[in-house]
Amino acid sequence: MVGVSAHPGQQQYPPDEPRRRPGPVPRAHGGQPPRQGAPSTGEPHGPTRPQYVSNHHLPPLEDTPSPSERRAAEDEERRMPRKITVARVAAMRGREITEAGIAKWHRATTADGADKSGLTALTYPVILNNAVDAAMMVALANTLFFAAAQAESKSKVALYLLVNIAPFAIIAPFMGPLLDRIQHGRRVALAASFGIRVGLAVLLIMNFTYDPVANTVNFDPWVLYPCALAMMVMSKSFSVLKSAVVPRVLPPSIDLARVNSRLTLFGLVAGTGLGGAIASGAEFGLSRMLHIPGGMCALMVFAVAGAVMCMRIPKWVENTSGEVPTTLSYTGAMAREAEQVTEGGRAKLGAAFKNLRVPLGRSVVTGLWGNTTIRVLTGFLTLYIAFYSKAQTAAGGDPFASLAMIGAVGAAAGVGNFIGNGIGARLQLPRPARIVVQATIIATVGAIVAAVFGNIVVVAAVTFIASGVSALGKVSLDASIQDDLPDESRASAFGRSETALQLGWVGGAALGVLLPPTLWIGFATVAAIMVVGTVQTVLTYRGGSLVPNIGGKRPEHVPPTMNTQPR
Repeated sequence: MVGVSAHPGQQQYPPDEPRRRPGPVPRAHGGQPPRQGAPSTGEPHGPTRPQYVSNHHLPPLEDTPSPSERRAAEDEERRMPRKITVARVAAMRGREITEAGIAKWHRATTADGADKSGLTALTYPVILNNAVDAAMMVALANTLFFAAAQAESKSKVALYLLVNIAPFAIIAPFMGPLLDRIQHGRRVALAASFGIRVGLAVLLIMNFTYDPVANTVNFDPWVLYPCALAMMVMSKSFSVLKSAVVPRVLPPSIDLARVNSRLTLFGLVAGTGLGGAIASGAEFGLSRMLHIPGGMCALMVFAVAGAVMCMRIPKWVENTSGEVPTTLSYTGAMAREAEQVTEGGRAKLGAAFKNLRVPLGRSVVTGLWGNTTIRVLTGFLTLYIAFYSKAQTAAGGDPFASLAMIGAVGAAAGVGNFIGNGIGARLQLPRPARIVVQATIIATVGAIVAAVFGNIVVVAAVTFIASGVSALGKVSLDASIQDDLPDESRASAFGRSETALQLGWVGGAALGVLLPPTLWIGFATVAAIMVVGTVQTVLTYRGGSLVPNIGGKRPEHVPPTMNTQPR
């Protein structure tokens, strides 16, 4: 295999230096000089801490306080109010709690050397991407997810969904090879995914109307649907691009699976949670008081900040020298060609080295099939429940019950995702492909149960389970890529895997719009598709396949090949 190259940010880690012996402690004011004839400590330069006789009951004085300790003591004195009052003490304690929270956040984002490798710089764009998604859900809640379920509006949504998703479905297979060819510009591409959303938000803000009767902000539907769905595509594109960057900012002391889990948790807590709360406050305040789309304004601010933070990612993520692209397909001819690519012969390849490809192993392909199948269900749930809720309201149901329905399903999805990532970040995954198979079976059984019972309570439980196993399956896929592929091919593998997962999510979202708002019909259709995906996942795990060249008829670890067929 290709030799392991040094981490591009390794030079940021300073070499270990021997500790310097602290200098002599200055004599305290009014103290006595060191005692003459003090007993020898056996050290060539005498004792490291001079002994004092001003108070023989005290232990030896410690070394001189460090500058940080002196600053902390000065800050403590400065924080204490001159006149003690309840209000001043409460304000002081509030500042202390805030500073402690900021310090804890800084420790969390820079843990394991993340600040030196560049992972901290990537964490903030991930958080802001989740915040943009949350702000979009808040800003478009009334006009898109509630009002769009009417028959006429739903036909428009379906039309625009097909118009916007069809191009994404066509270009998705080419996104992986395109990332392989991007030598310089990954940061710009990440920033562009935010910049495009800024432009779309401005376009929506310029095309809104205020309804004084309902006290709501509405957008022009002919502008709303293309912009909203284009934002969704940009969000998915960011995820694909981010996955290709993560291996370049990996700290030496942590693996890729835990890094991805950490990024997901930060995105959920700080992005979806805090960002969604800020967007909700802006939507409520600005829409009611100033009659402007506050949630969309918050989205624009988040997107601008995300574009700026993307350009602060270290420049070494642009360095792709030595990277070997991956390929999903695998044939017997490729196996024979792989035998010719040896360590000794690779240096003789010369210009032909650019055609070198690393086929994905069986465990990685199993993870791709399983996770894509699960993403069909999660994408379906994202939009289908909103349309089902509105259909119930239109049929005479309680609007507050519909809102509670969406809130319960959304909360179940968030909690399940959080728990799944938390478990994946803490558990050792000795057989990740097997975990993916089990997660896929559980998700498929959940879809079947939802179709059989047709109850919203069961749907909420299935959403919780699907979100949890989706997160755990993604962590297992990351672990397979970490274990089965060389360092030079992981960036390409992550880009291709994320493309496949996002394509599965988009397909499920399309089903959520096109299927009728009847629970058993919707879930039965999705369950039928998932059964096929589950069978393919199990066969791939066992070395078989329903689809030629992209199944399990390959070894666990595939050597590089000179294959030049379509990838």
